[in-house]
Amino acid sequence: MREKIAAFLDNDSAFGRAMGKCGLLIGANLMFLVFSFPVITAGPAFIALFTITLKTLRGQDVSPVKEFWRAFKANFRQGMVIWLIFLVIVFIAVTDVRFLVDSTGFLKYFKYMVYFVSGFALVIFVHLLPVTAAFNGKLPRLLANAFYFAAKNPARALFCAALFVGPMILTYMDLRRLPLYAFLWVMCGFSLVALAISKCLIKDFNRFLPEIENDPEEP
Repeated sequence: MREKIAAFLDNDSAFGRAMGKCGLLIGANLMFLVFSFPVITAGPAFIALFTITLKTLRGQDVSPVKEFWRAFKANFRQGMVIWLIFLVIVFIAVTDVRFLVDSTGFLKYFKYMVYFVSGFALVIFVHLLPVTAAFNGKLPRLLANAFYFAAKNPARALFCAALFVGPMILTYMDLRRLPLYAFLWVMCGFSLVALAISKCLIKDFNRFLPEIENDPEEP
């Protein structure tokens, strides 16, 4: 009986591997919350989180603390630029929609163009984060790569965008269970979202990534 319990709890058992992955996701999620707390640093924190989820899906052993810190530092500048550009787009889109909703006549139909442009920007942003985590390069090249992976499978691209914003929207739609949702977000919510998006993209990413653990290459 002891041997069976020991085998069940062993790190190489199915249970041990599952618990190890849970611990990794929780650790990465807590690191993300700490490093994105000022809000303005959320860009590099997202990229670091995607670095961990992508490497995990590729079967690489990573430490959530060491790997997150390494990726955060390595992508800090580009992550900040990406995040600030995204925040500016969100601000402009929200301002325009508020103005256009209250408008009358032909002008009010321009809000649909704002929706389209905002949706397109969201899709590219959601792909740009994991692309920056997986591949080296300057921002214009990374943008081109993000557009490539999004355009390669438009249905998947929309699904990834929905995965990114959908759970957050649903959280605020059910205020009665907000404490429960807040607990889940703190424990593993952001890392699970990053893992799901990474799972959608990893097959295409693997075509351009080295088989061995090495510096990522550009597609």
